[in-house]
Amino acid sequence: MCGIVGYVGTKKASPILIQGLLKLEYRGYDSAGIATVENTGITVMKDKGRVKNLYNLEGIDDLAGTTGIAHTRWATHGKPSKINSHPHMDNDNLFAVVHNGIIENYNELKSQLIEKGYNFLSQTDTEVIPNLINYYYKKDENNDEKRLLRAIKNACMDFKGSFAIEVIAKDNPNKMIVVRKDSPLVIGKGIDEFFIASDIPAILSYTKEFYLLNDFEFVELENGTSKVYDKDLNPIEKQVTKIEWDSSSAEKDGYEHFMIKEIYEQPVSVRETIGARLNNSKVEFDELKFDKEYLESLNKIYIVACGTAMHAGLAVKKTFEELCKIPVEVDIASEFRYRDPIIDEKTLVIFISQSGETADTIAALKLAKTKCSRTIALSNVIGSSITREADYYLYTHAGPEIAVASTKAYTSQITLLTILAMYFAEILNRVDESKIEELKNELLEIPNKINEVLKEVSKIEKFAKKVYQETDMFFLGRGVDYAVSLEGSLKLKEISYIHSEAYASGELKHGPIALIDNGTTVIGIVTEPDLVEKSISNLQEVITRGAKVLLVTNEDMENKGFESIIKIPSTNRLISPILSVIPLQLLSYYIAKNKGLDVDKPRNLAKSVTVE
Repeated sequence: MCGIVGYVGTKKASPILIQGLLKLEYRGYDSAGIATVENTGITVMKDKGRVKNLYNLEGIDDLAGTTGIAHTRWATHGKPSKINSHPHMDNDNLFAVVHNGIIENYNELKSQLIEKGYNFLSQTDTEVIPNLINYYYKKDENNDEKRLLRAIKNACMDFKGSFAIEVIAKDNPNKMIVVRKDSPLVIGKGIDEFFIASDIPAILSYTKEFYLLNDFEFVELENGTSKVYDKDLNPIEKQVTKIEWDSSSAEKDGYEHFMIKEIYEQPVSVRETIGARLNNSKVEFDELKFDKEYLESLNKIYIVACGTAMHAGLAVKKTFEELCKIPVEVDIASEFRYRDPIIDEKTLVIFISQSGETADTIAALKLAKTKCSRTIALSNVIGSSITREADYYLYTHAGPEIAVASTKAYTSQITLLTILAMYFAEILNRVDESKIEELKNELLEIPNKINEVLKEVSKIEKFAKKVYQETDMFFLGRGVDYAVSLEGSLKLKEISYIHSEAYASGELKHGPIALIDNGTTVIGIVTEPDLVEKSISNLQEVITRGAKVLLVTNEDMENKGFESIIKIPSTNRLISPILSVIPLQLLSYYIAKNKGLDVDKPRNLAKSVTVE
């Protein structure tokens, strides 16, 4: 859940490290620190609070080392404090370590090390790492060039849990060793230098060539060379992957926040996601080896994800069922993995994760594979862990998403999943071809219609000013509009800290209407043609009880008693969530902005949830 950065090269490391941390601060921001190898040994500088606080530390400008590691923290073990912040060192100050993940058996390892005479300063799980490396290093009597590598490998074999680790050593000022297991880590390759980070955007301005590491691949970086070893320390060849993202897409480009920038990038991200798969009305998924016989054998499709990605699954459930005539279940990854789900070789399981590093989703994927289900991973990050675990993988084309609250990734996920449903439908031939063609044509128009929705921003901003001091809000919708209600409610909670609930409109009379009082704010979404009258009737019930209602709809609804109406363009009801969610994203943004909150980095949240 934390962000780590590293540099090995010929330049002064500290400015590169801090700039990398600033770009990773969405992964954690309760403390930060760096360590560089200086002439006098390893120097660690860290503090509680945001990354920018590092600039105020006395002596940080004097660091001259060209090898260094850095960390921005989202606390899991031990409260946010200077002493708990990374980097951590061993008792002899020989090694410094930064770590993303959780060492689940750290208490056991800590007790063993204490018995051997080691002392601990922090409450973190990470501090066992450098001390265990120290133990194996001193125990190894073979003082050759691989001594440190062996010590790190032996320590990693003792760890249970997830980790991405960077290690620097006092006696090897030009060397760094990195390794990962179930936590993200990439290595950017420059000219006689290497850049290491949890996420590609942190170092994208330095290089477009990356090594994408698999679990238990140990990489030794020194003097412009890289050596990669497997878990038995046998040398292996590693191919460079070229990343085509534009580094400017990881900057704000004049917008006040990343979130609003990413909301306005949705016409492009959706268009590029469509363009990658829909060519002259022909759906292309050449990498999927699914024939008609296999698809006809399926008795169920599962879509498994967390948070916003799970809501994207809910938004397309009806699309798969209607076009493919296959039952679809959408499940939360953290529940799926512990419920012994009833799946087998006749179940296709689709896993969605923006980062591709969501721990629960990856664990759920591994479980599905043990039950002989075929698996598809859908991610926004090339080479991410989930794409390497799955049988097949598909990429959205949203580009880097920096704000913690997901926006363009969500609409790109719905877009790609819709195209996938059409692909299956064409193979199965269970619905009239004209139905699929009409949906294709409507989807091709969606980027332009997103632009039309964005023109309604002044109305949304005006409504946000009226309600930003509310403490409770409610979202109502039916069918796919209910799925959008869930996402709208989550966005509001995430960045404005306003309590909100989403309900299927038909459930209103079964309890929730008791919560509606004079002045209560209700957001209604009405786009399902067959459910318009019933949805409006439900909203009239809350208006009668004094609620003020913001209505998002593609129907003509003037003079119906609504406080405000956001009219969105009409489209096929199966893809209306791509349009109807955008006013909800904007509403949450402007409410949080009016409250003076940190929109891009909401409290207690991180962009990539790489721990359970």
